[in-house]
Amino acid sequence: MKFKSLASCLLPVAGLFVFAIPALAHHGFAGRYDEEHPYTVQGTVLEFDFENPHSAIVFETKDKSGAAQRWHAELAGANALRRADGWDRDALKPGDKITIIGPRNKNGSNDMNLSHESKITLTDSGKVIHNSFKSETGQ
Repeated sequence: MKFKSLASCLLPVAGLFVFAIPALAHHGFAGRYDEEHPYTVQGTVLEFDFENPHSAIVFETKDKSGAAQRWHAELAGANALRRADGWDRDALKPGDKITIIGPRNKNGSNDMNLSHESKITLTDSGKVIHNSFKSETGQ
């Protein structure tokens, strides 16, 4: 009898752990990116990963000396991009020229997080394909 009572108490608790583990696995980015000073960078798309939980753009720029620099920009997941901007897996293709405005990693690495306030423009046409800034002031 005690075993059944104990099992009936432990089973719901074990269930909570099963659902809590994925939530704990999700990484935060608070404090890693400079959201106060959006950074502008132009480059050429190398890869576009349209997936959940986060999509990503890998692109290349040239520094002042002409040397190639590889960048990584993380976005919201595919479902959110589809809803907000009408994106699909062909929204960006290798070779597309883009201009991105958004938070850069505070450590100076070529890493951006575009999950919040950011803007992506196709450089050649000037078409804005993503804009999550609350206002256009200064952007």
